[in-house]
Amino acid sequence: MAAILSFATFPIGLSVIKPSTKTLLPLQSSSRITIPNNHQHSAPLFLPEVENAVDTLYPEFRAIDNLVACNTSRVLKAFQNARVGSHHFGGCTGYGHEEAGGREALDQAFAEIFGAESAIVRSQFFSGTHAITCALFAFLRPGDELLAVAGAPYDTLEEVIGIRYGNGLGSLKDFGISYREVALADDGGLDWDALEVALKPQTKCALIQRSCGYSWRKSLSIKLLQSQNPNCMVMVDNCYGEFTEAIEPPMVGADLIAGSLIKNPGGTIAPCGGYVAGKEKWVKAAAARLSAPGLGVDCGSTPGDIMRTFFQGLYLSPQMVGESIKGGLLIAEVMSTKGYRVQPLPRVPRHDIVQAVQLGSREKLLAFCEAVQRSSPVSSYTKPIAGMTAGYASEVIFADGTFIDGSTSELSCDGPLREPFCVFCQGGTHWTQWGLVLGEVLNSL
Repeated sequence: MAAILSFATFPIGLSVIKPSTKTLLPLQSSSRITIPNNHQHSAPLFLPEVENAVDTLYPEFRAIDNLVACNTSRVLKAFQNARVGSHHFGGCTGYGHEEAGGREALDQAFAEIFGAESAIVRSQFFSGTHAITCALFAFLRPGDELLAVAGAPYDTLEEVIGIRYGNGLGSLKDFGISYREVALADDGGLDWDALEVALKPQTKCALIQRSCGYSWRKSLSIKLLQSQNPNCMVMVDNCYGEFTEAIEPPMVGADLIAGSLIKNPGGTIAPCGGYVAGKEKWVKAAAARLSAPGLGVDCGSTPGDIMRTFFQGLYLSPQMVGESIKGGLLIAEVMSTKGYRVQPLPRVPRHDIVQAVQLGSREKLLAFCEAVQRSSPVSSYTKPIAGMTAGYASEVIFADGTFIDGSTSELSCDGPLREPFCVFCQGGTHWTQWGLVLGEVLNSL
């Protein structure tokens, strides 16, 4: 029987990670940050609403620190087992045949970290959507069916599947691959009753989007359920979910996962790239889609300056993800006290780094994103403008004053200009960044 991932809270989640006073520094009055002013008096850096929220979130922050320690330990062990050395940072040019072992070491470490048989981590993946597309084409052949078991996919996958537009450019639909989706239940989780009868003999792949995307729903945790179709593979869109829990989907039976390096696993410093990881057979098939049959994982150049950031970013990523989760908790706490609907709810376990806030109007969505842009280290003097972006069905506004263009592991937010006008916040190298940004946001709404 093949595996499908379920979405009840996994028992190793944040909710059961116990604080350890032996290993963690105490968090004392960290919200009362002040700055000297002419040695006469001090001015608070945070608004009172932010200070109060931080004071109440100490237990959650401590639990996240324990999660970071757990995941960092796993990453460190994988680097040691792969015998990562400075010679692996040299990179290569041309075909990549003279590569000094960095590509192989990175793939090996990545596979071990994510509990996979194999992995391919490459700069040649343009985006998470590109990596996911290669993974889907690894599984699917004409006459097969793709079943999305967690509702509609992210906007950028619609054209890949052939739901929106077609134009004969090589979507799954163009290759005779059909598509169905199972709507989420009213509580935002999987509709188990519908899934009981959803799988058909032609269903070759069950697609699970771990994060909420641009949907107002819960992000999904990791647990194993057996399906009734032994030939149905499980593909997880892992974007925004890496290192948010103590386990990853391949550890509980996912056949493939895919994602982007300018999200969680790039640690805010990887400048490009993506990954596919899982069963070796399917990773090789995805690699053949990225390159060509016969080339697979053994070619493709990566300059040394990029290769080093892949290793370093992967090592840093558990810490960066932990800080992003803290930022999300802070956003939820502050914005909910102001009367806004938030998803996830305050203080609940997190399964991705995205925090959604339902603002209710176009004007407030624009104001929120403009405030975030003004509070960014890069291009703070610019005003984000909503518009059509390749791959998206609606106008979208992005506030991303980031060092890596489009990086959502760095502090950023975005949202489609459609009802109910939700902003989706993510990233940040330390929770205090969101503490400062929230002051600008609250003064703007």
